[in-house]
Amino acid sequence: MRTVQLNKVKNPVTQLIMGSDYFHPDRLDEVKGILQSYLDIGGNTIDTAFIYAGGESEKAIGLAVEQNGWRDRFNLWTKGAHPNQQGSTVTKHDIDEQLKISLDRLRTESVELYALHRDDTSVPVGAILEWLNEHVEAGRIGSFGGSNWTTARLQEANQYAEKNGLQGFSFSSPNLSLAKAKEPYWADCLSVDNDILNWHNESKLPIFSWSSQARGFFTGRFTRDNFENEDLVRVFYNDENWERYDRAEALAKDKGLSTIQIALAYVLNQKFPTAAIIGPQNEAEMKSCGEGAGVSLSEEEIQWLNLDSSTRPS
Repeated sequence: MRTVQLNKVKNPVTQLIMGSDYFHPDRLDEVKGILQSYLDIGGNTIDTAFIYAGGESEKAIGLAVEQNGWRDRFNLWTKGAHPNQQGSTVTKHDIDEQLKISLDRLRTESVELYALHRDDTSVPVGAILEWLNEHVEAGRIGSFGGSNWTTARLQEANQYAEKNGLQGFSFSSPNLSLAKAKEPYWADCLSVDNDILNWHNESKLPIFSWSSQARGFFTGRFTRDNFENEDLVRVFYNDENWERYDRAEALAKDKGLSTIQIALAYVLNQKFPTAAIIGPQNEAEMKSCGEGAGVSLSEEEIQWLNLDSSTRPS
């Protein structure tokens, strides 16, 4: 499987990252089975967060990795600073405390990747970088990034880091998918539009995408006249996305693949480094993701799929 190299991360991140928001210690055997299947397709990075399942996701990962002796086989990526009922938690105290709890739950002294789950633009970006660099220096985190951070703030942060001799943001984690979101799936979440895409094409900052397969839009379970999934309708149903679906379906037929594999390949074949957070819950879905990650698409195919070209590649 193709990989993305990050600063201070020994083992490059595989282009498929295992999502874990549904992991729970009460289903530990299931979690172990999913992680084994993920290893079998060549994956090596698990995504979790302080808030996932009220902390149970991190606990399940910690137990599974420890009991199976997998720590050297996985990059662990957790996130903090998600807003709570009191508001923003982008503070030094909250980040310090949440990271300590996350490391305890994960049964490890450090994580290879860390991200701030949300931004708070009222907090100077220089202060945030100083806090994160303290954890890098202490060996608690390797690379860090921003989840749902704007490109303007990412650029400001990395300019500050360069000017002040600090480690900057090594990756961003918005939603990047072939289907383009009409509005945020969750409040304050960020989906990649053409402006964001162009910025990453120039900067080459990697994107690790959540909902990379558009919440199942390309599975074939949904049609233009099926409105049962209200969130999917709200976020992804429009003429342009259905045209993208039709094009992905046609290209998949040409290549002997499934439509959702083409949608995944779109994310993984950009002109800058990308990875996709996936959530397969059985071996067949995992195998499908692995096959999709091995698909190469030309720039012409990418442009046609995204409606940037009306000429179908031959």
